[in-house]
Amino acid sequence: MQPTRCLLKRSVWKGPHIVPLPIVRPEPGKKIVPIRTQARSATILPNFVGLKFQIHNGMVYHDLTVTEEMVGHKLGEFAMTRKTYHGPHSDRYKKN
Repeated sequence: MQPTRCLLKRSVWKGPHIVPLPIVRPEPGKKIVPIRTQARSATILPNFVGLKFQIHNGMVYHDLTVTEEMVGHKLGEFAMTRKTYHGPHSDRYKKN
């Protein structure tokens, strides 16, 4: 595998930050068992495409199926750690 630019976001002499994960390919016809991990800083490699991960966000595990567009990104980018903010609703827009 030739290192692509997206894998080399760190300095070239340091190399990519890769966390060893237990990658087990299922046999054809069997259900894909998700890999449960808390390693949010793991870089998604091309051999992860098609696998299912459960990524911890601090409270719960979020399911993720890796696609080709995700290669080079980190696992933590796809499991949000904070809720989205919805501001207080005004009484002005209430329907009577």
